[in-house]
Amino acid sequence: MIITLWQLNTLSREIFVHLIGGIFEHSPWVADKAWEQRPFHSCQELHEAMMRTVHKAAPEQVLSLIRSHPDLVTRLEISEFSTLEQKGSGLDCLSPEQFKQFSNLNRAYVEKFGFPFVYAIRGKSKEDILEALKARMEHTPIEERQLALVEIGRITKFRIQDVVEE
Repeated sequence: MIITLWQLNTLSREIFVHLIGGIFEHSPWVADKAWEQRPFHSCQELHEAMMRTVHKAAPEQVLSLIRSHPDLVTRLEISEFSTLEQKGSGLDCLSPEQFKQFSNLNRAYVEKFGFPFVYAIRGKSKEDILEALKARMEHTPIEERQLALVEIGRITKFRIQDVVEE
């Protein structure tokens, strides 16, 4: 589904949230609050409004947003956006050894930081992703929470570009 920015600006709150609420993984509250900042004159402005919404949210709500992202290479059901992103990077065709390595690192990451590894994987190879995951294991929880939000910004910018046409 592609919608023009003009159309998006004219929608009721309910339809606006229905159409782009999934841009932020399982967090339609971001679109709901961003709706109040219409009209948007560019996709960049829409994205900035949505990110402002995230940055103004209560810490618990932001942590919930971060936690709503799936583990990479999970076999659980994930959003359509996440499924396409993981397929594009080759994470859907790992060898059993690679799958085990990712699973073990994902588990260690969650144990250390309390939320899943969030990384904008578009344009990245499975090797790039694995190296980033290993490197980020060395960070502090505060650094990782900040990086997770930066990565969510990258992910959602791609997603807006995929569904909103200026």
